Amino acid sequence: MTIRSLGVGSGLALDDLVQQLINAERKPKEDRLNAREEAVEAEISALGSIKSKLSEFKDAVDELRTDSDINGREPTVTNPSEDDDVLSADATSSALRGDYDITVQQLATGSRITTDASAFSSSSDPLLSGGTGSLTFSVGATKSFTINIDATTTLASLREQINNSEDNFGVTANIIETGTGAGPRLVFVSEETGNGNDLVINNDTGNTELDRLSTTGGTNNISTTNIESAKNAIALVDGIEVQSESNEFDNTIQNVSFTVNELSPLDNVGNPIATKLSIGFDKEGLEQKIRDFVENYNSLADEIEKLTKYGASELEEDGALAGDALLRSIQSGLASIVGDSVSTSRLGGLFRLGVELDEDGRLEIASNDFGLGSGEERLKDALEDDFDDIATLFTDENEGIAVKLYNFVDEFSASDGLISLREKSAKDARESVYADRETLELRMVSFEQIVRGKYLNLDQTVSQLNSTGSALLAAL
Repeated sequence: MTIRSLGVGSGLALDDLVQQLINAERKPKEDRLNAREEAVEAEISALGSIKSKLSEFKDAVDELRTDSDINGREPTVTNPSEDDDVLSADATSSALRGDYDITVQQLATGSRITTDASAFSSSSDPLLSGGTGSLTFSVGATKSFTINIDATTTLASLREQINNSEDNFGVTANIIETGTGAGPRLVFVSEETGNGNDLVINNDTGNTELDRLSTTGGTNNISTTNIESAKNAIALVDGIEVQSESNEFDNTIQNVSFTVNELSPLDNVGNPIATKLSIGFDKEGLEQKIRDFVENYNSLADEIEKLTKYGASELEEDGALAGDALLRSIQSGLASIVGDSVSTSRLGGLFRLGVELDEDGRLEIASNDFGLGSGEERLKDALEDDFDDIATLFTDENEGIAVKLYNFVDEFSASDGLISLREKSAKDARESVYADRETLELRMVSFEQIVRGKYLNLDQTVSQLNSTGSALLAAL
């Protein structure tokens, strides 16, 4: 008799017994693997979280250490009235503080050329009675384009050829229909502004019929009274005349540029009213950068504390990296840098800026008064009296706090940094857990075969004894 299922022959619950033995063998080993895997996964997740936070902080201090506008100047334009938009301005961080009265007397313009009255009777008539010709439009020696003309070209089609030319450098043509005996008049306007940048229209072939459209190259060209030269923009800065080929004045005031948009309005007696341009420190912008730096630092410190803390009681779980030496070294390194002195800045350190480390390792603009005023007062004084030294405090290439923080954090957050190496080690540990699980499964298959083999023999023996007993009872 062959027994294929445990307990069939003996009537005993041997299959349940075997399953209990297998579970008893599996559970402690599986629990250890689960605990290892949970710890490794928590470590990998925590390392990814702190690496991400470090990268965010590194990006923030990178912007701060390379910010060319950290000590930026703030130009303030006060126009004569809210309806005026005389000029706008920008200033570099090297600009000196000052106030300037500016009046705009003339805007920069390009050439304007209008064909003579009665030169044409209709915009749809051919320009040539026969033959061909061409006109070349140029400003200076480097900018030009040519339009070819034949017996089918009209004033209207010439306008379209000019406006649609791929080589056109900024000449616009338009037709004014006078509705009088003056007939249609073609107007050319050039975008090239500034004295000497005059538009020239050359009658290339000398066809006399094209003299009506040219300023040179013929004998009966457009009258000079219908040609307006390009002009410079003219302004007075504190009574001193300044000019520019365009409407942008660069470095007329050192390290300051301003753009004129319209002529200055006139007072009741016809005198131009000045627009005031004030160059001052962008204190609000720099203060916000400082407050953002404090916030970014504290956000990183909060993340480190969350991951490394020990639970205050059995009910409170430890952080995923409780007491981790690597993160503690990051925490202490950050604190050391923000507490360092910077000899190249007159401020010396963050304390004179009103920024301090509190007892929890967070930065704050302190309310404490150590005889130098509260943190807010020190920050206000530094912005007023040591504006440029604040930039040095953060950006000095050797001692700047933002520079040193960036270099320090990069050691940990870079792709080949210490956190990445730690992540690799943790992932290797996870792979080891996976391998141990496979090994356990193979062992459990072997264990089950052995146990089932033993109890199968028992089942068969008991079955045979039962059969023998039954036979004896029947004989008796």
